Amino acid sequence: MPLITLFSAPKPFTNPHIAMIQRNAICSWTLLPDVEVILLGEETGLAEAARELGVKHIPNVARSANGTPLVSSMFNLAREQNSSPLLCIINADIILFPDFVEAAKQSMKLRDKFVLMGRRWDLDLTRPIEFTKDWEYQLQTIVHSQGTLHRPAGSDYFLFPRVCYEDIPDFAIGRAGWDNWMIYKARKEGWATVDATPSIMIVHQNHDYSHLPGGQPHYKHPETDVNIQLAGGREVTRFTLLDADCRLSNGRLIPREWNLRTFRRALETYPLLAWGNAGLAAKVSALFRRFRSKTRKRS
Repeated sequence: MPLITLFSAPKPFTNPHIAMIQRNAICSWTLLPDVEVILLGEETGLAEAARELGVKHIPNVARSANGTPLVSSMFNLAREQNSSPLLCIINADIILFPDFVEAAKQSMKLRDKFVLMGRRWDLDLTRPIEFTKDWEYQLQTIVHSQGTLHRPAGSDYFLFPRVCYEDIPDFAIGRAGWDNWMIYKARKEGWATVDATPSIMIVHQNHDYSHLPGGQPHYKHPETDVNIQLAGGREVTRFTLLDADCRLSNGRLIPREWNLRTFRRALETYPLLAWGNAGLAAKVSALFRRFRSKTRKRS
């Protein structure tokens, strides 16, 4: 039985660049120890890619009215297909290294219920990775010299014990809002919400939005509005890595670092997390936004 089951709903393999970066990512997953990979959906070229890469493929994912795979169905199918103690939903353009598995093992020793997530490194890749003996070192060297650490908004993976996230709303994958809800849900339930950026390097291969209707970013699509409603409103979908209550560093869970930004977020989110009062949370957030706006004008 593998320790971790990675599951993902890749984009169609029709765009040559998208196909290449997805193969790069999935190949990196298959090289990890103690990991199983499940690809979900019926996108063009997906079944063939799964066979080529030697991973499991499940086609029958429930979809929205617009044909977008639902996160709830992805979670249910992945959970049904294995008995791994850890599950991880991940975007299909993310390259992983062995530090990912090591961080998962460390987290299991420290907490029973947690969600592991972290910031990504953005990198332009225009050719397939050659997975030779020292490919990790070579790629990490390129990342440090050419990549950019993404801001703490948007999350590309969530790793968690299978007893967590047993009830997921019908979010549309690949649209904004659902990943923010994942952080909110963990905080609300009192699980350790772990920023693993100090311990895990993940590489996001940059791409355009030509695979989406009108070539527009995911946050501009109507299904994003639906996701926000399902999540419980905009205050829920403002949760980011800044709201993680600890970070994983050198095998230890360290409480969040308090500064002006994290203290402000703690005040903004308290009414929602403690009392379920989204209206009050919105008022506190608006108050801080007005204060910052006045401060900027004065300066």
